[in-house]
Amino acid sequence: MTEESPFDIVPPSAIASGRATDAYFDRTMETLEHAGKDPQVVAEVSADQFPTGKFAVLAGLKDAAHLLEGHPVDVDALPEGQLFDHGPVMRIEGRYREFARLETALLGFLSHPTGVATNAVRARLAAPDSTVLSFGSRHVHPSLGAMIERSALLGGLDGISNVAAGDVIDREAGGTMPHALVICFGRGNQEAAWRGFDEAVGTDVPRVALCDTYSDEVDEAIRAVEAVAGLDSIRLDTTSSRRGDFRRIVQEVRWELDARGYDDVDIFLSGGLDPAALRALGDVADGFGVGGYVSNADPKDFALDIVAIDGEPVAKRGKLSGKKAVYRTPDGGHEVGLASQPGPADGESLMEPLVRDGEIVREFDVEAAADRARADAEAVGLGEA
Repeated sequence: MTEESPFDIVPPSAIASGRATDAYFDRTMETLEHAGKDPQVVAEVSADQFPTGKFAVLAGLKDAAHLLEGHPVDVDALPEGQLFDHGPVMRIEGRYREFARLETALLGFLSHPTGVATNAVRARLAAPDSTVLSFGSRHVHPSLGAMIERSALLGGLDGISNVAAGDVIDREAGGTMPHALVICFGRGNQEAAWRGFDEAVGTDVPRVALCDTYSDEVDEAIRAVEAVAGLDSIRLDTTSSRRGDFRRIVQEVRWELDARGYDDVDIFLSGGLDPAALRALGDVADGFGVGGYVSNADPKDFALDIVAIDGEPVAKRGKLSGKKAVYRTPDGGHEVGLASQPGPADGESLMEPLVRDGEIVREFDVEAAADRARADAEAVGLGEA
């Protein structure tokens, strides 16, 4: 039985108990218990066996660690924010039956966040000097909001928009106004909407006016700065079918604001933006809201494989047997070798303790992970066009 809910959401209790599993793991447990088998194994989570040159940013370790917490296993993993293009990102050592049913949830905890964080750092590097905010949680199931926002921050974005997600990850969500607010005041009454917002919201909320609801962006931008004293920014979220040359529109808005003495009013852009758009607009806009490009990122296709049983190397066809070590070399190289053999002389070992006999032994710092991701992404050229 599952906890009753009107929503199609697997409850946390089912995830923690191993109920959120593929059915064949239940059959596996039944068979192993019947046969009295529970081997000591080394299992590794990886996506690619050999170098691909397509680097991704590891995320989701906090949830993965809590899933394995309380189980008598030892776990090592790369740091969150570390880039990798092949080899294991996590290694589990223990009796197989202790974690067999957890594989499905474990891979999910790593796969989707890694995809989101990877696209977030791509967006971050495409606009290195701009404010870039996460606007994408509306594109995914609401139960995933906190994962999306945490992964976006881990990838280096500057802020989030989902209020409940902010409660979960202890970050304050930000945001100003949608087109719906302006429309509620009626056509021709944009000034009333902008002034109403200014009068209603707290002083800690940035004064940002949405300026493309009913008329030309330049027209509404000028009207907004004249209607609201001390406006911080104007935001353009023009539908793609009406944009024309978006860069020229932004340049025209900037020119007309400057010509009237409003050079201190920033221009913020949103709506279907990806790294190519950020690179093209980064010198004419001050900030961006990025949505679906980050939140809708393809999950990384991780798999978990047993690579040793009772100390002996094993593997299914197409996988590399034996317990492995992972290294980063000063030139940004990602090196993988057998843990029993010496690593590269100048290599830094990346596998770090995560869980020891069921106890989490690592702290999770989103800001530190974001710094690591950005530095490592620049080292391997992830953000290059």
